[in-house]
Amino acid sequence: MALTDTAIRNSKPKAKPYKVTDGQGLYLLVNPTGSKLWRVKYSIHGVERKLALGSYPEITLAEARAGRDAARKQLAHDVDPNYAKRQARIEASIRASCTFAIVAEELIDKKTREGLAEPTLKKMRWFVKLLGTDFANRPVSDITPQELLHELRKHERRGRLDTASLLRAFASRVFRYAVATARADRDPAQLLIGALTIPRVKHFPAITDPEQFGGLLRAIDDYQGDPAVMHALKLAPHVFQRPGELRQMEWAEVNFEKAVWTIPIAKMKMRQPHSVPLSRQALAILTDMKSLSGSGRLVFPSIRTRARPISDNTMNAALRRMGFSKEQMTAHGFRTSASSLLNESGKWNPDAIERALAHMVAGSVRRIYNQSAYWGERVLMAQWWSDYLDELRKGGSR
Repeated sequence: MALTDTAIRNSKPKAKPYKVTDGQGLYLLVNPTGSKLWRVKYSIHGVERKLALGSYPEITLAEARAGRDAARKQLAHDVDPNYAKRQARIEASIRASCTFAIVAEELIDKKTREGLAEPTLKKMRWFVKLLGTDFANRPVSDITPQELLHELRKHERRGRLDTASLLRAFASRVFRYAVATARADRDPAQLLIGALTIPRVKHFPAITDPEQFGGLLRAIDDYQGDPAVMHALKLAPHVFQRPGELRQMEWAEVNFEKAVWTIPIAKMKMRQPHSVPLSRQALAILTDMKSLSGSGRLVFPSIRTRARPISDNTMNAALRRMGFSKEQMTAHGFRTSASSLLNESGKWNPDAIERALAHMVAGSVRRIYNQSAYWGERVLMAQWWSDYLDELRKGGSR
């Protein structure tokens, strides 16, 4: 006779375990301890076996019958229910061990082996933290577009539109890597394109008026502070490279005889080799700095430890102390200033200027051409630019 909930509740423990049957192999095993366990008896390939479905009342009578029916369907397709259950448990374990954080770290390790710059790797690790512990610990294959959007909306509500956009792009890279390595079958971040508020493009504040730029150069000359910061600020206008590349400059990268600074690929944002011609003025600044830090590895070491370069914000902080607000000028702004004034001069090929700025030029053939063909022009431009800066410093505008 089929079981009822009343009959199950009235099944009291006895000295020995006993069964209360329901039908089609399903029964309830009542133990002396009082536990009531659902079991399904079945036979496959002539061998009698038992399938555990859980305990009552956690698993209701209706749920136990559904489990029995599912097992019977598996048997109809010659599938052992116990084997299927074990496989499902293994797959669940694999999914649990393949969390977003684990896959992201594996991707970061891959990018590390490929030589991605450390600042970029650091930013990728920071993105994982920004997405939150709960999200990062979710199986990567189970994450839905709605879950990811929920995390991104947190940053949108705080006005961090750029951060939300960058996080979506980073998450997409992780999901695509998970798909490529058979840990997921889709990229939910791809489905969110268009769902986020598009941030307005922000340009680094920079002084592009020749007269005002001359005032900035004079202020730098008058700056009194950490010698490493002072010399870095003096060199920045002459070489106009990214602040991270400048502050991490090493003496081994500087060839005084050939007047060139060679920045390793690992330090370049665009992952392209880059050489910077050094004018007489730039060499003079470096020669002066060599008497201060030449015995070490770094050209501009931190005041706290010579093992690390000056920090990200040191140069910007110095500009603030000189009276230039963050809306007027930043360390990165020297690149904008140089680009604007060099182009306005009309003396130099725009492609040579772009190459001097280490901007990526579209097209592999054109990129290779630009790396070599404009070197001579860049050497002349570097000296002209430094001479021009001297005139601006004196109050001229040429």
